[in-house]
Amino acid sequence: MNKTDLIEHLAAKHELSKAEAGRILETLLDAVVTTVKKGGAVSIPGFGSFKQHARAARNGVNPSTGAKIKIAAAKLPKFTAGAGFKAAVDPKAAAKKAAAKPAAKPAAKAKKK
Repeated sequence: MNKTDLIEHLAAKHELSKAEAGRILETLLDAVVTTVKKGGAVSIPGFGSFKQHARAARNGVNPSTGAKIKIAAAKLPKFTAGAGFKAAVDPKAAAKKAAAKPAAKPAAKAKKK
């Protein structure tokens, strides 16, 4: 699904014109980009969170010449999928995690005694 498909889906689902759906999507994307650019985080429960990740400067090696090079520090956007999104994509893994979770809790209580 690309941006045009997403706009068409929004328009059909909520009885909007494609222009209105496009403006809504642009506003949402602009808000996420602006917030992350300023160093903030955008969290959408059940879907995931967007935040800025700082990568430190480091030394590397040019693979073709073998020369050592300096790689500059960088700020990158990072998306972390939420539990609901992960469960929708891979229900088997979510069921396995849910089954393992109750077994781990009694062990934690046993340590407190």
